[in-house]
Amino acid sequence: MQQVDTLIHARWIIPVEPEGVLEHHCLAIHAGRIVDLLPGDQAGQRYQAAQTVHLNDHALIPGLVNAHTHAAMSLLRGLADDLPLMEWLNKHIWPAESAWVSAEFVQDGTQLAIAEMLRSGTTCFNDMYFFPDVTAKVASQCGMRASVGLIFIDFPSAWAGSPDEYLDKGLAVHDAYHDHPLIKTTFAPHAPYSVSDAPLRKIVTLAEELDIPINMHVHETADEIAHSLEHYQVRPLQRLQDLGLLSPRLLAVHMTQLTDTEITEFAATGGHVLHCPESNLKLASGFCPVDKLIKAGINVALGTDGAASNNDLDMFGEMRSAALLAKAVSGDATSVPAATALRMATLNGARALDLDTEIGSLRPGKSADITAVYLGGIETQPVYDPISQLVYAAGRDHVTDVWVAGQRLLNNRALTTLDETEILRKTQQWRDRITRR
Repeated sequence: MQQVDTLIHARWIIPVEPEGVLEHHCLAIHAGRIVDLLPGDQAGQRYQAAQTVHLNDHALIPGLVNAHTHAAMSLLRGLADDLPLMEWLNKHIWPAESAWVSAEFVQDGTQLAIAEMLRSGTTCFNDMYFFPDVTAKVASQCGMRASVGLIFIDFPSAWAGSPDEYLDKGLAVHDAYHDHPLIKTTFAPHAPYSVSDAPLRKIVTLAEELDIPINMHVHETADEIAHSLEHYQVRPLQRLQDLGLLSPRLLAVHMTQLTDTEITEFAATGGHVLHCPESNLKLASGFCPVDKLIKAGINVALGTDGAASNNDLDMFGEMRSAALLAKAVSGDATSVPAATALRMATLNGARALDLDTEIGSLRPGKSADITAVYLGGIETQPVYDPISQLVYAAGRDHVTDVWVAGQRLLNNRALTTLDETEILRKTQQWRDRITRR
């Protein structure tokens, strides 16, 4: 028999690719990778495992991919709620960041965010925030997979004081993690209204040279469109097209303000859309036309945005909200069925981050990034369709176990590489410091 590290038996395995449900199957894992997916009654005849896990009332799914976060902003959760985006940013969030953001803030906030994400079934996140070197270090230390944004914004911050410094520091982070098995990088210019033309041209050139994506808030609000028309005489997407940003590298976050013509033109570029339904709802930013985007052939992935504007990092909530909103916006109850919502939260996110050969589905050869969801309780019974149950009935509290590259980071709801008590202590200290100011 072949020796493997782990066999995981489950009531259902939902590989995402191909679409469907496998009953009473088993995953064989060795050296951090999936080596086989086979009927459970055959696994013991073919493999001898150092560890065998039986999850008799669970569904195994690919680890969720949170395609857009500002992880460290978890320390600002609930600080300024119920406000429109620009008032929220200009009068509350940016002043708070100016006062408090530091390497220590990002370290503690990222630990809090990763702990929440792991307990919610997320195994990979795409981040956009200051001190990306710290975010990368924290993620790598606890075994979390991350795509770390090399932030750029026109104004000085605690991270960098000039355009050249933003780029130089970002490139240093890219170089430091270039061959890391869990950490990748993207360029992360903040938004069309906060980044001018010259640095955007440089970023396009550098992204081509380094072969990495560009992650940017685009067409988030009506105010953004009005600002662009006033200052550049064109809508933001047209400006980005003129600057060379519209390509398969672009990860356009939010995209709530779109004409049918813009959808067609964006589809032709091969760009991706990172949809954050709950943040858009809370900030009244608008509705991303997800059904139209999908029908146009655009890859749509899901993100939570930061906990300061959501106020959680719960991808189960985003799946449900995305599916329900798509139906309401399109007027079509068949829009974004459960299987599509799950794919948006897994394989589509991996594809946007150029990680779909590594994660996003449970296939032999891919990394063993896996989430186990308990479906045996009152809230999720009876089970007729496990995929529908995951999207419409289950929640993050039903996540029991999580593996990243074969390492068990959540074991029966307990974090294995992070100290929950210490994270809570530091979080409370930050609350006290911020509220005393």
